[in-house]
Amino acid sequence: MKKIILIIVVVGMVGWAVYEYIGAPSNDAGITEQNESEDVGLAEGQTAPDFLLTTLEGEEAKLSDFRGQPVIINFWATWCPPCRAEMPDFQELYESEDVEILAVNLTESEQSVEGVQDFVDELGLTFPIPMDEETIVSQMYEVQSYPTSYMIDSEGKVQFVARGAINYDIMQSELAKLD
Repeated sequence: MKKIILIIVVVGMVGWAVYEYIGAPSNDAGITEQNESEDVGLAEGQTAPDFLLTTLEGEEAKLSDFRGQPVIINFWATWCPPCRAEMPDFQELYESEDVEILAVNLTESEQSVEGVQDFVDELGLTFPIPMDEETIVSQMYEVQSYPTSYMIDSEGKVQFVARGAINYDIMQSELAKLD
């Protein structure tokens, strides 16, 4: 019985991955141009790919606008239990440390934008919530599991990547390494 369940889960995950790959939008919404001399990529030490998204509040959030300060990019969804669990820790970090948090919501996977707003209000989240409505940015950042977080230093370089939930202690420890 356990083998059958495991097979169903694996087949479901593969099917979802194929569906996401085939159904990927081909436009360039959210992607911004970067200096060609920069080593742009997702590996530690590379310059994080720039993007421009509209926040839940209707404002523009462009990663490169935050150069000069550390940034955490967190890809999440309201239906994801580990994402929900780590949000209070992100809020605590945002209030206590000198860090910008861009909590990129995977809007395409949500039932409604209103549900995202309700979640944000319920938890009292005050950091920007960019809406990745067409999954362009999450694809650019090769997000395969939720949550996924990137810690970017003040020069715009990737310094830490977490695939899966992280707690306040890990956030604070990795943030301290960015100095």
